[in-house]
Amino acid sequence: MDHDSEPAIPAYEPADVDLTDSSLYLNRELSALAFQRRVLHEALDQRNPLLERVRFLAIVTRNLDEFTMKRIGGLKQQIEADVTETAPDGRTPEEQLAAVHETLRPMLATQARCYRDAIRPALAAEGIEILDYDDAAAAEQSELRTYFEESVLPTLTPLSFDPAHPFPFISNRSLSLAVLTRHPNAEDPTFTRIKIPPNRPRLVQLGDDTRYVLLEEVIRANLDLLLPNVEIVDTALFRLTRNAEVRRNQEIAEDLIDMVEDVLEQRRFASVVRMELSPDADSRIRSTLATQLGLDEREIYDLSGPLDYRDFAELTDLDRPDLSLDEWTPQPHPRLNGHRQQSFGRPDTTDPSVFRRIQDGDILLHHPYHDFTDTVQRFLSAAAEDPDVLAVKAAIYRTASDSQIIQSLITAAENGKQVAVMVELKARFDEQNNLEWVRKLEENGIHVAYGTVGLKTHTKTALVVREEDDGVELYSHIGTGNYHSETAKGYVDLGLLTADRDIGRDLTKEFNFFTGPSLDEEFRELLIAPVTMRKEFTRCIRREAQHAQAGRPARIVAKINGLEDPGIVAELYRASMAGVDIDLIVRDICRLRPGLEDISENISVYSLVGRFLEHSRIFYFENGARGDPATEDDWGDPEYYIGSADWMTRNLDYRVEAVTPVTSPKIQRQLRFTLDLLLSDNRKLWEMDSDGEYHQRYPDDGERVISAQDILMREALKAGRSENLITGIPGDYPIAGDLCITGDGTEQPTETGAESKPLTESEGECTVSDADTTDEPFEVTDGGNPDEVLATYSDRWYVPDSVVYNYAVRTPDGERRYLKTKAGVTDLLERLYSDTE
Repeated sequence: MDHDSEPAIPAYEPADVDLTDSSLYLNRELSALAFQRRVLHEALDQRNPLLERVRFLAIVTRNLDEFTMKRIGGLKQQIEADVTETAPDGRTPEEQLAAVHETLRPMLATQARCYRDAIRPALAAEGIEILDYDDAAAAEQSELRTYFEESVLPTLTPLSFDPAHPFPFISNRSLSLAVLTRHPNAEDPTFTRIKIPPNRPRLVQLGDDTRYVLLEEVIRANLDLLLPNVEIVDTALFRLTRNAEVRRNQEIAEDLIDMVEDVLEQRRFASVVRMELSPDADSRIRSTLATQLGLDEREIYDLSGPLDYRDFAELTDLDRPDLSLDEWTPQPHPRLNGHRQQSFGRPDTTDPSVFRRIQDGDILLHHPYHDFTDTVQRFLSAAAEDPDVLAVKAAIYRTASDSQIIQSLITAAENGKQVAVMVELKARFDEQNNLEWVRKLEENGIHVAYGTVGLKTHTKTALVVREEDDGVELYSHIGTGNYHSETAKGYVDLGLLTADRDIGRDLTKEFNFFTGPSLDEEFRELLIAPVTMRKEFTRCIRREAQHAQAGRPARIVAKINGLEDPGIVAELYRASMAGVDIDLIVRDICRLRPGLEDISENISVYSLVGRFLEHSRIFYFENGARGDPATEDDWGDPEYYIGSADWMTRNLDYRVEAVTPVTSPKIQRQLRFTLDLLLSDNRKLWEMDSDGEYHQRYPDDGERVISAQDILMREALKAGRSENLITGIPGDYPIAGDLCITGDGTEQPTETGAESKPLTESEGECTVSDADTTDEPFEVTDGGNPDEVLATYSDRWYVPDSVVYNYAVRTPDGERRYLKTKAGVTDLLERLYSDTE
């Protein structure tokens, strides 16, 4: 790779387009809130099981809390520091803050209305009642009063505010009851704050039934026991959110651990950036809170309902399978589960070491479809116990509170291996957990690096050094997600296990940076931020533009969590104007506007929101692979990458990140299938228009429902149960698309009706055999030769005058459907007309 400061390929510069024009860029904060609206839709969507809707109701609270703490807190700090610099979309911090409040307020109101008008009545209809205190029977109220007196009242500490008592400290995100009381003969009422105790069940169960009263209602109804001999004038629930953007300058911090501990302490007392308040609160409660907390009116959110829905997730543990999604258990990876295909077809039931299996060929892990414990944890546990392993190194950004990963590293040290661990102390909201792990590791004699000045370490990498018969071998894991066994059950992430020596050497350099004085700027295979990644991604985008200008097919597909960096957005605009076809699957923040005439007409932006959080990053650059390169040309092979980085400025310039190329054709097929499948989804996929608005895709009448996550679960089950193939994900699920091609220069059959072909061990691990493809859950069409289909229905389609779409199909009802691929139009024509001809 060329590692000069600028890519060797010049940028395509279209005439008469100013790529610094702020109207070309969406606002980061509003784009983040648009993602939260899509998450909220999962609670609103009646197609989802009821308890799944409850789960998303809780997720929305947690997500919006974090947004408020980080993003509103950061904007407020900028305003207080008199920052007037505008964002790429042209807004000042003050304008952004005003727009955020204007957008967030109706979202929270929608959440409250969803609970009140939809979720709560639907739960009651299913025998799960959340009652008002007054609606409980008299005998039940008596039981609740006894419960309050014996189990709740002793935990409460009423804090009054009067001349003898200062205004109490109110902790972040705690639910509180404000009470106005008046002593006999007193003129003015007294303000008292009562914290709803987080160590008592929020949903107080009535007997053995699934009937509940909220704890705050129990407290409110029995205040006479807590506050005797006073008149209760009024009560109101409220909840504060504090700024999380408190920090100390790393440059002057003598000890990073001390700095992080200080930040955690400051965060407890940080300024309030939002208050949620019962809408009928007495004006004296409102004014007292606003004055003492320094809040203006736009920071006060009047909301009916429970205010905090996080505790409602407890309902999802009820034994009501009829109201829940089918349970999912991550599956063993076929390459690691003891079944190994011999060339003559008989399975080898022995269990060779994980290192031997990696030597047999790179392994792609896909969580939560593949079990984290049986793959990543197994890799590090084997390293800890294997007498031939010399050293183990890992970079930890977030991990579970009872992490077996950490225990494996401790075991490795106890067994005499050299162990080095990078623990990022600045992982937001996980600082305390990571501090505790640093201390535990160091107590066991392990060398721990815990952050670097000016950079966060966000890479998800591990390296095992092993002595073997023919010398020292390097085994690497490069992932898109954290070494966290719990989040691996709910986050979609990828990981590559490889014995590629160049990748191992690159990781060696990376780990040397964590403990040494500087970061090397020369890498053989990996794209490493902040030294080479931006330049290499820019080179790949510009190369596609060159192919398009030369008249060759050119394509970019990227699956990422965020697209925020203005430089990358501008490069994508240039590539689109050069004629590159671009599909972006961006989970949340996206500054780019698709579909702008003469600028981004070739770009589509999608977002998928489902039961699992889409967290994997995949990058595909076609590199002229559909063209016909001459012998001397150095193009023609597609390039696939996976890794920890998004296309955000922080990832490219201010974090240590690692992205690895994927060169194995069999693994490229798996990545290709995943991208094809995601873009075929018509159940959970959203598409963005040029205004930044998202519209969810729905199947047409008679069209089969394609839910990418459901299909990947099913394929993982089939692959995990196979005893005669080392299959991974996927099988050849019949989807219509020719999105990407694989590294051997051939397109794998994916059109409807394509037959799957079993692969031998040497050929790959991605295709499910014919014996494995029984009980298809979806009806599929017969398929056929695309050219024959087009000829058969020649009067039903035409080539539109469009730079984006290659085909237009006339539907029976007179509408037009536009498609990019021959496979897509073939499938649509057959579905619309094959039964009527």
